[in-house]
Amino acid sequence: SPTTLMPMIGGVPVGSTEPATTAAEDQQQQPTKSSFTVKLVKFDAAKKVPLIKEIKLLIPEMNLVQAKKFVESAPGNVKVDISKDEAEDIKKTLEAAGATIEIE
Repeated sequence: SPTTLMPMIGGVPVGSTEPATTAAEDQQQQPTKSSFTVKLVKFDAAKKVPLIKEIKLLIPEMNLVQAKKFVESAPGNVKVDISKDEAEDIKKTLEAAGATIEIE
């Protein structure tokens, strides 16, 4: 018997009973995220001084006054476009100093 050829659109034969990819499958096919942002969400007021010192160490271009203003104006991005490992290390350091941190 002759083989029936089906036209292809987007890799799925037209008239196929297979559903198109779902949103979850589309997300799995996207490349993994390679750059992350460390965000200071809030901080423990009792630990503000140690946190300011850690921020100053992490962002050398900030002086102590700028680091204090940055912490007091939370939320804000501490570091952007960094690796996941670096983001995790910064998160641990800042959380130990009384900060609530998100990695985006």
